[in-house]
Amino acid sequence: MTAAALMRAMFEAAIASAQPALCVPPYLPRPDEVRGRLVVIGAGKASAAMARAVEDHWPGALTGLVVTRYGYAVPCERIEIVQAAHPVPDAAGLAGAQRMLALAESLTADDVVLCLISGGGSALLPLPLPGLTLADKQTVNRALLASGASISEMNTVRRHLSAIKGGRLAVACHPARVITLLLSDVPGDAPCDIASGPTVGDASTCADALAIVRRYGIALPAQVRQVLESGAGESIKPDDPRLTGIRTHIVAAPQQALQAAAAVAAQQGYTPHILSDAIEGEARDVGKVLAALALQVAGRRQPFQAPCAILSGGETTVTLRGKGRGGRNVECLLSFALATRGHPRIHALMGDTDGVDGMQDIAGAIAGPETLARAFAQGIQPRQSLDDNDGHGFFEALGDSVITGPTLTNVNDFRVVLIEA
Repeated sequence: MTAAALMRAMFEAAIASAQPALCVPPYLPRPDEVRGRLVVIGAGKASAAMARAVEDHWPGALTGLVVTRYGYAVPCERIEIVQAAHPVPDAAGLAGAQRMLALAESLTADDVVLCLISGGGSALLPLPLPGLTLADKQTVNRALLASGASISEMNTVRRHLSAIKGGRLAVACHPARVITLLLSDVPGDAPCDIASGPTVGDASTCADALAIVRRYGIALPAQVRQVLESGAGESIKPDDPRLTGIRTHIVAAPQQALQAAAAVAAQQGYTPHILSDAIEGEARDVGKVLAALALQVAGRRQPFQAPCAILSGGETTVTLRGKGRGGRNVECLLSFALATRGHPRIHALMGDTDGVDGMQDIAGAIAGPETLARAFAQGIQPRQSLDDNDGHGFFEALGDSVITGPTLTNVNDFRVVLIEA
């Protein structure tokens, strides 16, 4: 098996390990726990596939509504699937969030809510607080995406501008019992950061959100700043009595995806090493660090011995400087390729497990010993591509993009560096 084929097989194994059909059924409530209705709500890139898994394994009646990204719908018979825009929200997401909140407010103490949350839910439930508009949310989202802020920082701001995130959806469901199933796409798997925590309490404050805005020099519309400065955007806190009794389960997370990929590497004779499932930082800087590690292994057999596979997950960020197509995984990979300088025994694949890296329907890309030479032969300047934030343009021109289509899951970034013996 070639290095490229092995890395693709590892990526596919990571994605397969987090499929909702596998990870959702073990966490469904028992039928005798539901006295009234079982109502399914949720949002995220995996939410439709999660809903389908519920339908396939729940023996009784159920109804519900989930919102997913365009192209990520899965046919369901009893749960309505709404499609909306991601990462910048649109009117379809707003309408879906309004309907979901109204559904939540109609519940009784006998009902059970099964809330299916996965990455992408923040943009897919763009219900603003009173006094704010969808246009305000779109403006803030674009600014956050371009700022270089971490996903935790972005979601801290989002929670304090939303009428449905930061525990507010759970409060709307009260007095119904809420069971939340989370498919984690965030470093550290903090429930409040997964889709900005619609059903979990939030310890952060409006002051924290303002500090993030100042840190990254984000210009806010006047009405948005007023919501934060006045405290009107304060989220639901973890000790709120209306959150008592909520059950929250993480059904899939980046670590298990990395472990699945590691098993594939081991089967092919490459010793796997998982660095971390929660690496953050500027994508191009992470790429340089991973390159330095790979070169140390290849040249000095430290801290690992080849042949080996170095795996990592998490979510890097990109501070936009140019006008290229992004995204963060291919930016990290291009920086890595520049730093490894065509080393003959070093290969890498970096991609997003949801099949979308940045704004493009491209999961990621592959780089190897010939990457830079092939680019120069086509008249492409790798350094210029990196400076223009155009990783997708660079790897697509070489035919090295990794395209999966909608994977129907999302356990964040996947990176593997292969070092041959």
